[in-house]
Amino acid sequence: MAPDLETALLRAFVSSVRSGSISRAAAALGHSQPALSGQLRRLERTVGRPLLHRGTTGVSLTKAGEVFLPYAERILSLSAQAVAAAGPDVAGHCGVGLMEDFVTPSLVEALGDFSVLHPDATLELVTGTGPLMKQTLAEGRIQLALCDPYHLAETPRWTARLPLAWSAAPGLDVTQDPLPLVLFSQPCRWRAPVLDALETAGRRWRVVFESTAMGGVQAAVRAGLGATALLPANVEPGTAVEGLPELPDVEVALVRSAGRDGDPLLQAVEDLLRRLIMPPTTSWPQ
Repeated sequence: MAPDLETALLRAFVSSVRSGSISRAAAALGHSQPALSGQLRRLERTVGRPLLHRGTTGVSLTKAGEVFLPYAERILSLSAQAVAAAGPDVAGHCGVGLMEDFVTPSLVEALGDFSVLHPDATLELVTGTGPLMKQTLAEGRIQLALCDPYHLAETPRWTARLPLAWSAAPGLDVTQDPLPLVLFSQPCRWRAPVLDALETAGRRWRVVFESTAMGGVQAAVRAGLGATALLPANVEPGTAVEGLPELPDVEVALVRSAGRDGDPLLQAVEDLLRRLIMPPTTSWPQ
């Protein structure tokens, strides 16, 4: 008989991957670092393969971990949604605005599972920059927005600081001077902190490719044009890279349309987004 996968162990694994560090994941989950490390070892014994590379700068996925991660994320999402399905009925329409950085396969699958569990609810996903989120929120097309708080007039329900990770094709020489960079086109609030980190470390750089789309940035990285900084969930298999300056955290916020605080559908979708983001340091609504 195949061994059972404990959700607590899966949560330890997913949180470590998303935070990029066992110590940060332990702080987020309220555990000690040794306790969380023990949970990760138990999970690896259950699976029978190492799932994480552990280094001085944090953790990264092994090949087996890359395969295992989407299953772990989906199991956790379904577990939480199954519990929520026994709660208040959710129905109606909910528009969700997201930065493209958050539109990962795991999130799309989770929203699809949500629709299956709640057939009387319809979801609309709108992706774009902060200014677009502000406009569509004001127009009433979306009722929830998760993006850079700089562009939002509403008071956030919660904010999160998320890590960035370097990504580059295996053949790219990251010791080049200047370092070739692949970046998101302006307006992008995360460009300046990334460039500041390089300059603080004394690294010269040059922008070789820009794109407004995540797919364009990832394709340029795969082609070996340059290095880029992404949320860990968007670093494609085989492109994680070390040896570059430590990157700063970036801030995101979730806001909700005024007058919708008691809406069960919006609350259920917000809770889903919060679980999927699983940030290491978060200020939750009281």
